[in-house]
Amino acid sequence: MWNRTRITALFGVKYPILLGPMGGGFSTPELLAAVSNAGGLGSFGAYTLTPQEIRETDKAIRQLTDQPYNFNLWVSDVDGRLKNYPMEALEKVKQRFKPYFDELSIPMPALSTDIPSKFENQVEVIFEIKPAVFSFIFGVPSPEILRECRRLNIKTVGAATTLDEALLLEEAGVDALVAAGFEGGGHRPSFLRPPQESFTGLFALLQQLKSHIRIPIIAAGGISDGKGIAAACCLGADAVQLGTAFVACEECNASDAHRAKLFSKEGRYTVVSKSLTGRMGRMIKNRIADEISLDHDILPFPLHTKLLMPLKKAALEQGRTDLVNFWSGQHKGFVHRKADELMTSLIKEASMLLKI
Repeated sequence: MWNRTRITALFGVKYPILLGPMGGGFSTPELLAAVSNAGGLGSFGAYTLTPQEIRETDKAIRQLTDQPYNFNLWVSDVDGRLKNYPMEALEKVKQRFKPYFDELSIPMPALSTDIPSKFENQVEVIFEIKPAVFSFIFGVPSPEILRECRRLNIKTVGAATTLDEALLLEEAGVDALVAAGFEGGGHRPSFLRPPQESFTGLFALLQQLKSHIRIPIIAAGGISDGKGIAAACCLGADAVQLGTAFVACEECNASDAHRAKLFSKEGRYTVVSKSLTGRMGRMIKNRIADEISLDHDILPFPLHTKLLMPLKKAALEQGRTDLVNFWSGQHKGFVHRKADELMTSLIKEASMLLKI
């Protein structure tokens, strides 16, 4: 039966449908709880949160659901090249982006390269709150972290964009992994090679992994409806993970402009760019992504995000959506205002197609 898999048994959920752990403020306790209460695995992207904010978020979640859920962090949340980053390089990049700030009549922000990683301190809180699942991207946690998760019975899930990454995660002892296809919206979680060298589509990646990987595999990238779920299951996925389809739901903290853009004519066209955050990700085509190519130098992550944060805020306030990164996968599915309605639709269609 399609809804009885190694993942449903591992996580203790009814359906092998996972909410993508959207970071950057998109995740909410309400969205997570809606998915978990409907029988899937709700997720919360917490990589930008302080340890105390993670504690507070967990308390809010526990008031809304008693079902299993997942917290997601970034193993590498600060680019290594930020250390000793030359000021002349910083100023050169700032000058390249200055015309956009001038266009909106706002000043450029003062920036500091002193940005410490949050990951180790965040993980300590994961040990404290003990979610059913702890997922992570951009690398592999230390053996000590994975060992402590096993001791606390916290299931671990890594993300792979290539077979080599998947093999490394399996060797490290994670419980399951996400096969992150090129079609997915948001950041590309590649960590062994540059993202532009890790552009494998989901269906090809799934088949590669199924030939070499023993642990359960979660398919992610361009899945937005029951047809996508059925196709992934037929290729051997133990579960699926959806992100963009849930952005349209009112429980998500996406802006109204983001939702409108997703289902506009412009939303048909997505592009992979690093020019708006400092790390490569799939978004709806916009002017900055068009004008600042992959060949241009940009600031290390998250310094580049800090550079463009005030620009994004002002652009939204002024209705200049051509200067904003709206994350989106290559397939969005249908509009569902409520997350539980979307879950019902996904389950019904997948069950019908898989004859369950």
